[in-house]
Amino acid sequence: MSIPYLAQADEQQRLEWLDGGTFAVLLDAAATDGQVTVGRFDVSKGEAPPFHMHTREDEIFLLIEGSALLWVGDEERELSEGGIVYLPRNIPHGYRITSDRADLLMIATPGGIEGMFRQAGRDRSAPRPDDFEIAPEAVAAAADAYGQVVVGPPR
Repeated sequence: MSIPYLAQADEQQRLEWLDGGTFAVLLDAAATDGQVTVGRFDVSKGEAPPFHMHTREDEIFLLIEGSALLWVGDEERELSEGGIVYLPRNIPHGYRITSDRADLLMIATPGGIEGMFRQAGRDRSAPRPDDFEIAPEAVAAAADAYGQVVVGPPR
């Protein structure tokens, strides 16, 4: 049964993600009875995940600040500030940040995808080891564990 949940900004888990960016877990499957994951990316120019598709969830991205190139299947589009995109499961997609910085809100339903970020990323509340890096192999293993299929390299 779902119950109301509230987490202030200082209670939200922040993970180091690709290229030194941050993924904040705003709502996870545990808080929403598996219904939804909501996360927020704070990333720099050039950040780009592998071209991939989700087999378990549909995804929505809202670009709060910044600009990006977006690939959905074979189509390339520009996503500008305030733009939103719906990405149904089983459709290959990827993006590359083209602005100096970007702030993206991600909503995925059902919830659970946050496990991938937790597995491959690093909790920023702990000290950062000198040799820490998010290796492509770690991203691939986490993606596989959470129903993501890496289709190709970042674009």
